[in-house]
Amino acid sequence: MNLFEPAPEPPVTATVVVCVYTEKRWADIVAAVESVAAQDVLPVETIVVVDHNEALLERARAAFPRVQVVPNAHRQGLSGARNTAVELATGDVVVFLDDDATARPGWLRALLAPYADPDVIGVGGVAHPRWPVARAAVDDSGRPATLPGAPGGRDATGELDWVVGCTYTGQPTERAEVRNLMGCNMSLRREVFKRVGGFAEDIGRIGKNPLGCEETELCIRARQAYRADGREVKILFEPRAEVDHRVSEDRVDWSYLRRRSWAEGLSKAAVSKLVGQGDALSTESRYVATVLPRALIREVKAKRPASAAAVVLCLGFTTAGYVRGKLPGATSHVALPAADGA
Repeated sequence: MNLFEPAPEPPVTATVVVCVYTEKRWADIVAAVESVAAQDVLPVETIVVVDHNEALLERARAAFPRVQVVPNAHRQGLSGARNTAVELATGDVVVFLDDDATARPGWLRALLAPYADPDVIGVGGVAHPRWPVARAAVDDSGRPATLPGAPGGRDATGELDWVVGCTYTGQPTERAEVRNLMGCNMSLRREVFKRVGGFAEDIGRIGKNPLGCEETELCIRARQAYRADGREVKILFEPRAEVDHRVSEDRVDWSYLRRRSWAEGLSKAAVSKLVGQGDALSTESRYVATVLPRALIREVKAKRPASAAAVVLCLGFTTAGYVRGKLPGATSHVALPAADGA
């Protein structure tokens, strides 16, 4: 191949969505939008959805004249904001980028390339944590003791990095099929939403509330729907599609680790109610059986008791949250969104 030939155009068009809710993240929001505009492949549109915040809505409309800035037309929260964007999107693929994440060069091209395969319905990428600089760290990367990981430099992963919405140890290091995508850096064909409906608004974040798993539930629901129609589809993890995800100071302390782990357990219980326990916990079972024990042994051998304690605390609170969520009535309010025409 001639090195001077232009790279081929992606096989699909894209709408990029950034959901925002607070002016406290204004610098992050600007960086996220600018990182999309700097890509070598441009989306057909970028949509910024403001979650029930009039002051932020006016500020964003003034700052981003070339971006479609709209209010959340659904229930307050991340799921409602995403559903608002899906209803407006015109691209073949809807891409979601967190408001505190910035896309690296080549991100969008890498994210869209796998869609050349018509059986691919979703693609997600890597989210690298960017730690708060003021915190005491266990190594030169800035990694805090509450989120341990093996040495490996600035882009190394840790076993508990999912707590802060980042790629974690145990996920693939090459392009591979996965059960679900992580919301910080993910994409789905627009047809998926027409087929199975949007994000479940009874789960997912509302402001700083650390509940989640709405992406997990949607990916499982989509695969189950296609399979019921006799079609096997693929959801892929593409490590070349990279973003940097800023981790705020409040998310690396012990109280957040406890709250986020508890919320993860509750969320997984809600997901299991919607899509079944087998699919809801398939990835987690392997993670608990293999990834966490290795992390615990490593931290004990390295004489890092705080990091070893973080692994135990995270598993304990997640398990407790799941058990609480399975009790009668705990998730009775959770319901699936309707598909188009339902």
